[in-house]
Amino acid sequence: MPRSHVIADWDPEDTVAWAAGNDKVARRNLIWSTVAEHVGFSIWAIWSVMVLFMPESVYGFTAGDKFLLAATATLAGGALRIPYSLATAAFGGRNWTVFSALILLIPTVAIMGLLAHPGLPLWPYLLCALLTGFGGGNFAASMTNVNAFYPHRLKGWALAVNAGGGNLGVPLIQLVGLAVLATAGNRQPHWVCAIYLVFLAATGLGAALFMDNLEKHRADLTAMRSIISEIDTWIIALLYIATFGSFIGFSFAFGQVLQLSFVGGGQSAAQASLHAAQIAFLGPLLGSVARIFGGRIADRIGGGRVTLAAFGGMFAASGLLAGVSTLDDHHSGPTAGATMVGYVIGFVALFIMSGIGNGSVYKMIPSVFEAHSHALGLGESARRNWSRAMSGALIGFAGAIGAFGGVGINLALRQSYLTSGSATTAIWIFLVGYVGAAVLTWLRYVRRPLLIPLPARAALASA
Repeated sequence: MPRSHVIADWDPEDTVAWAAGNDKVARRNLIWSTVAEHVGFSIWAIWSVMVLFMPESVYGFTAGDKFLLAATATLAGGALRIPYSLATAAFGGRNWTVFSALILLIPTVAIMGLLAHPGLPLWPYLLCALLTGFGGGNFAASMTNVNAFYPHRLKGWALAVNAGGGNLGVPLIQLVGLAVLATAGNRQPHWVCAIYLVFLAATGLGAALFMDNLEKHRADLTAMRSIISEIDTWIIALLYIATFGSFIGFSFAFGQVLQLSFVGGGQSAAQASLHAAQIAFLGPLLGSVARIFGGRIADRIGGGRVTLAAFGGMFAASGLLAGVSTLDDHHSGPTAGATMVGYVIGFVALFIMSGIGNGSVYKMIPSVFEAHSHALGLGESARRNWSRAMSGALIGFAGAIGAFGGVGINLALRQSYLTSGSATTAIWIFLVGYVGAAVLTWLRYVRRPLLIPLPARAALASA
């Protein structure tokens, strides 16, 4: 008899049941939920790879057109995160994970068909970019599902594994693209898609065989409505736009900026694509790893301080980029090697600092509502439930809103290249934005730190 994939009574806080086998059930669901999120992130970021296979001489698309493709995919992924965060409760974590993996077969097959027929107009590509946005929604569904399986004392670790594993989908697909470019050349983009068709099918099958639905898992719409009136909801969302938005926006754009710079240095389109791919994966990889360290450091010295330091680093990195790009604009002839080194150092530093900011901003969320809960005059149980519900709702909301920062990154770069032929104007805009985010962090969370009683602070640090 096949086992049932529906769990009628699940209480992760029951330590006896947890030790008797529930920990293994939760781990199994964490693994496959993370795999699904990872592959979803890869498909969401697939255009960061595909643009390297689309020379303008063959497909007719300008740099502005390619940045628009990235912005479209990012916009769709951000918009889908809120409904995806509710979907696992409505349809079941197992059911939705299977669906979310298999639906990504549609844009992956469509990309293969589009790139096999150069000369088509831009709108089919934009439609396909919208469909790849379903992969961006996987983050919210996966985080919500993992959150339901794990006890409060282990949520920090489980959610960090889930989020970090998902983010690593970006550099992995770029490494796959690099392997294809190095072995088959820039005329064989279908190999990238073919590899991910296998990954998607395996993910859907694995989720169907090994995951479970929680019968009593229900979405808390009351908390989602309640956070709208909280000023910290909007401040943290803005900070997450600047951190995660930068990570995902530059993940889409980094390879193309490098490719354009290599072409400006006198390389052929094929050489520029290969050299850009050799470097582009490094930024998202380091940014994904830095996210974990950002959360750990925030546990020790406070999320506000770490976030402020991260914005300081992002300001310095974007200042380096602005200086390098300005000098390049005033330099006639091919892009110099020293200029290329400056671009790479500046962008990689931005990835690392935005990754640290990703972790520290998410660590701030439970601290904010834990501090607020002590002023409500509630009983201990009700106070904890309020803090937990509000924190969970804001995690989903901030994750959705933060992705829109990636839209702004790509639209700003697109307009900058259209008007001036370089990224200089966009980089100066990013620099000003990071200064504003740093000032906001200092005013709200550093100048007057959140006051949390010592026992609660210790519990947050161990989560």
